[in-house]
Parts: sequence; structure tokens; C-alpha cells
Amino acid sequence: MSESAITLLKLPDEIARILRHSQVIIPKSRAHLLELTFYHSDKHSFEVGYDVPGDGRVVEATLVKCKNGIVVNYPDVYMRRRDPESMVVADDGDTDKIRYRDRYGEDFTPLRAESLKWLANQKELIVLPFISGGKGELGYPSLLIAPANAGFFVTALADIQGFIPQDEIPQGFDPKAIIFVVPPFRHTHFSGKQVVVHNRLPQVHEIYSYNLYPGPSAKKGVYSILLNIGEAEGWITLHAATVKIITPYENEFVIMHEGASGSGKTEMTQQLHRQPDGRILLGENVITGEMVKMELSDTSHLHPVTDDMALCHSLLQRGSRKLVVTDAENGWFLRVDHLNQYGMEPSLERLTIHPPEPLIFLNLDAKEDSTALVWEHIMDAPGKPCPNPRVILPRHFIPDVIDEPIEVDVRSFGVRTPPSTRDNPNYGIIGMFHILPRAIAWLWRLVAPRGHANPSIIGSDALVSEGVGSYWPFATGKVVTQANLLLEQILLTPDTRYQLIPNQYIGAYRVGFMPEWIAREYLARRGSAQFRPEQIVPARSTLLGYTPKEVKIDGKYIPRVFLRVNEQHEVGDEGYDRGAAILTDFFKRELVKFATPDLHPLGKKIIEICLSDGSLSDYHDVIHEVVGGEVRY
Repeated sequence: MSESAITLLKLPDEIARILRHSQVIIPKSRAHLLELTFYHSDKHSFEVGYDVPGDGRVVEATLVKCKNGIVVNYPDVYMRRRDPESMVVADDGDTDKIRYRDRYGEDFTPLRAESLKWLANQKELIVLPFISGGKGELGYPSLLIAPANAGFFVTALADIQGFIPQDEIPQGFDPKAIIFVVPPFRHTHFSGKQVVVHNRLPQVHEIYSYNLYPGPSAKKGVYSILLNIGEAEGWITLHAATVKIITPYENEFVIMHEGASGSGKTEMTQQLHRQPDGRILLGENVITGEMVKMELSDTSHLHPVTDDMALCHSLLQRGSRKLVVTDAENGWFLRVDHLNQYGMEPSLERLTIHPPEPLIFLNLDAKEDSTALVWEHIMDAPGKPCPNPRVILPRHFIPDVIDEPIEVDVRSFGVRTPPSTRDNPNYGIIGMFHILPRAIAWLWRLVAPRGHANPSIIGSDALVSEGVGSYWPFATGKVVTQANLLLEQILLTPDTRYQLIPNQYIGAYRVGFMPEWIAREYLARRGSAQFRPEQIVPARSTLLGYTPKEVKIDGKYIPRVFLRVNEQHEVGDEGYDRGAAILTDFFKRELVKFATPDLHPLGKKIIEICLSDGSLSDYHDVIHEVVGGEVRY
């Protein structure tokens, strides 16, 4: 890299020296990036490996070139999903996350120097300038520095976040964040574990990625950058998918679906799945085998807005009484585990089989020069498909996507629920959808259950919290600060409503993601998320707010057992109450950690209501939701 090219980038001296030691490649185009994924090789398969003292050459990833893109696989099954414990913080700034010195018993400074030295000793480096966040003043200049043989990782980030081609870099490009990729240190320093070290220096947020799975660093690393900046400036990037719905009657409605990985965010932007006969399978009873189906002649037209990272920058709000969001990404890291045969989602299948340009796929079973198929998942073990197959789709490949900021009518929260019956009670007692008062909606965002059988994250099926906002695994700061920001956001956007939607199971019925598709169609067709008091009834569990008395779509009623789970014969009041107790105990256990002097005074009152088993009226009154003598839901 020439001195004149270096001067385009405003870098700390020690980082500039690294670039002077190596031959630096700045990608010129996406086609150039795709060439770099095979590291100057004209072969159609490639291994990304590194020399590890004591272990010899270790292969981190294998690549095959297919007709429709490049398929990446990891020989180490552990590397196929994000490790939720991958983040550590190395600096002395405010944080509730584990610090590097506390986990590893030493300061990060020597390893930082060693990491930079390793990069300086590489013959070739790829340097990728990009913008973290939205367009214009909503974005923040950033940089990725990686060994040249890790080109697929660089391309993955470029597709997810966008990039600035070599001949378009502005003079004085001043990165606020730099991601350094040092793959072999996973073995030499971290016993094979995924580790991502955040070092928030005064002028730049450094991220050291000691692994090549894009989840915790190329994608969630950028999320961490935005959360860190937002915490300082007073705004949030929500973990949410957003979609504008246009019904067959030309009603327009916007719903944003939040939750942990696996909670149905991507599915909210996808068309509902139909049976071969065209009908919709609402659910299948896991005890009796009963299959409940319905007909729905026309479905709404979908305009996706965000898939995973919804930027709620303070500059967007402009006094609106509804939440205003835009996408923080330029590409979507789509999980396709729910596709296991041809024809389940024709539009996505068509787009991935015949893309405008080659795509990056992960964890698929594909051969050289074949067509990569999103339902052909790699096996973690014989007969056990990987639960986290992925495809990266640049936003501009997606039909009808909305690029402009948009107001949100409903914020729903997704929860992966287990099967629940009288004999085996569990927290799968959530009906097809619930209407939540704002105070309870805030509590759900504090406890943010990771949920049942999460396909994206290594861990158990126990009911555990993903952390405040469901984005806490990616935040580097203080949990109470994030809780306060969420509450203030709810208070400042009173015309946005709140709902709770389960997926996987409703009581004894296996439902997959059908509840959110039905809720989406129903709300959009009725044209309003506001319910009159006579249209809803209190849920048997206060933490579930209200259920609609009935749900009627296209002249057809949803059976009540999908709305009020205690009415299922297999559950009953007894099974429901035992499941509700599991949920209530979980809330109380998780909420205690927020009761600190730094919590918003209103937040303290809301948590006190939960800890003392308060009523729905208590939750309404605490945020003054009584308007003109009528309660607004």
C-alpha cells in the first residue's frame, strides 16, 4: 500500500505502521471481493488455514464455489453457531460485561501488541473501509483489517454492512471503529473458543476477532459499535425486524418484531407457509396428532424494512409520537433452518438459486460447481443437521425493500416457547398474541427470554435471559443505562402499541412461526393496533396482559384454544397456572438485578409492581394510560 493511499485514512500511527509492513489490498468492487475469497486461487475449492504451534496447520473453514455463490463450512462444529460468552471488554470504561483481566488473569495490552504484530507479519492484508449504521449522518466510519486468506469473512462483512470501494474513499476517512481479525489465536490463546475482545479507546472502538464465524464480530461486532455510540448519545439500535404490510384491502400497517436470535425476526418479513393443498396449518397437537387448518384466500404484500438491527437514532424521531426506525445494515444474515425441502418458501428459494450476483452461504452441504440449495444443511453429526444454516443477502437484492425511515404501529416481542401440558407444565402458555400495557412491554424487554431450542446460539434449553432489549449480548456498557433508554423510548412514543407473540408451541400445539404470521395479517386487516375494552379480556397471567376475545380473518375464526391456552383440554387451569408460575419466577429472578440507584424512578415502580404481584390496573396507572376515562391498549 503506497504512502499516498495511507494518507486517505486517518489512522493511529501504530495501525498505519502495520499497513506499511504488508501488501495491502483495498477491495475495488464486490466482484473483486468475491475473487479475494479464494485468495488468488483459480480452483473451485479452498481451505482457510493457519499454522498453529504444536498443532501444525489448522483448517478453520472450507470454501466451495457453486453456480450461485460460495459455500463456507467449518470443520469444527462448535464454530457453526455464535457462542453467547464470546465477548470480553479490555478497557477500563464503564461496563457490566466481564473484563479481559478478570476472565484471563492478565491485562490485554501484551496480547493486543502480539495481535498487531501478527497482522504486521502477514504477507498480505485486506483493508475494508465501511460505515457502521445508517446513511449520511446516521453512520460512523469504520475499518476491517484481516489476513488476505480470510477473504470470505471480509466479503461477509461487506455484504452485511456495505463497504467503500478503493476509488471512493474520501480524504481523511477517520474510523471510529476498527475490527482486527486474528484467527489462529483462537487456538494459541483461547483453547479453541470464540473470543471477541472490545477495547474502547478514546478515539476508536477496537474489536479483536479471534475467530472466523461472522456472527459475533463481523455482524454483532458492528452492533456493539452502534450500541456503544448510542449509549453515549442517548439512542438505541433495537434487535428487531420491521415490515410494512399492505393488505388485500390496501390497508397499510407497520409491525416491528423484537427478540433474541431465533425469536422470529426474519420470519416476520417472510410470507406465511402453506400446506400442499394451499391451506394454512395453524398447529398440530403433539399428544393427539390433531392438525388444525384454515383457508386464507389472499395474503398481504410485504415490504421489508429491517431484518435484525433497527436503528432508532435520535435524529430520526423528529417529534413523532410513534417510534421511527431505519435499517442499520446493508445486508441480512438469514437463518434458513426452517427450510428443509423444496417449495417451502418459493420467493427466497428463487432469490438464492438465481441471485443477481453470487451469494455467501454458510453451513450448507454443497459440491463444487453445483447449485447451493438452502434446504441442504450440513450435518453436525450423522442424522443431525446443523441448526444454523445461513445465507447473506444484500438488501438491494430483496424485492420491495424500504430504504427510508418509517413509523412503527406495533412493537411485538417474540418468545420461543416449549410444549406445555397438564402433565408436563412449562412456560409455553402464551396464546397466539397478547396485547401488553407499556409497563409490561418494558418488563419483557428487560428479561428477554432466550427461549426453547434456540437454533442460533450454543447453550441449554433452560429459561434464561438473553439480556436487556435482547441485544445485551452485543452491548459493552451498563445494563441499567440500556434499561433506562428503553423506558424513555417507550414513554416518548405513546402511539406505538405493544404485543407479545410466541413461536414453536402454544400449549400442546406445535405452531412454528404461524402465530406471528396470523397476528401480522389480523392486525393489518383490522387497520389498527388499538383495541376497545370490550374486545379484549385479561390473560390468566398478569404478565401476559390481555388476549383478544376473538380473532376473525377473512371471515374465519381462530379457535379459542390458540388464544387462551388454559382452555386446551391437555393443559387446563392447573397446567396453565404451573406454567405461569415458572414464567413469574423467571421475571422476579431477572428483574432484581435492575433495582439499582441508577434505574429510572418510574422503572423502579414498575419492577416493584411485578415483585409484589400487582394487577393490570397497577401497570396501567403507573404510566398514566387512562385517557379521558378510557383505558388505551
